[in-house]
Amino acid sequence: MTGTPGTSGTSGTPATPPAREPFGPGAFALVLLRRMADFQPGLAEEARHRLGATLAQQREANKRWQAMVRSPRSRGALARYRSVLGPPESTGARALGDLRCEALLLRVPLWPDLRFEVLAAPDGAVWNEWLVRAPGARGPVLESPGDLRPWSATVDEVARAFAPVRPMEGTAPTRWRLAFTAAGVPHVAEFTYGLLQRVERAGGNPGTSAGGIAGPGAKPGGN
Repeated sequence: MTGTPGTSGTSGTPATPPAREPFGPGAFALVLLRRMADFQPGLAEEARHRLGATLAQQREANKRWQAMVRSPRSRGALARYRSVLGPPESTGARALGDLRCEALLLRVPLWPDLRFEVLAAPDGAVWNEWLVRAPGARGPVLESPGDLRPWSATVDEVARAFAPVRPMEGTAPTRWRLAFTAAGVPHVAEFTYGLLQRVERAGGNPGTSAGGIAGPGAKPGGN
């Protein structure tokens, strides 16, 4: 027997909509991948498949995340990260110039050697959030721009390896850029959520250096 639309099909009572799964680490990873796909669609698609998610599920995850971020009833960014990613693996004090903040490290899927770092002010306001190398995890060996493969390094690692670097304004809130010179050639490294996406010669096209955009078959480096 079939019922009318919006009913259970038997008693005429409204059908109960399926319950939504809680928004957890897997859904958050899909949000990160959606932004990284702007630079590395091949790597992002491969990672989405590893999570067992469809494009529709990724779009839904991003929609739900944006709704949480923009909700007037939101408890704040710090509470949101704790709710989505669970208790931090570790916390510690951090000094940013004369300012003191708390650094929280949270685990995320896909990158076992990385952690999602949230820097929070004493009042709970979040100053920065991005991926960093996990304590004790071995980072990449970075000696030349050719070592800068997509997803292989974090902002801090590139800044240390190619110092001095010059921070540049990103093209979106989740993006960062670093300008540096290697072997007399100026380069710009671009990051999404703190993870390297591509390197280009300053004033050139993406992929003109050895660390440029990878093709769809490329594998994430070092993570």
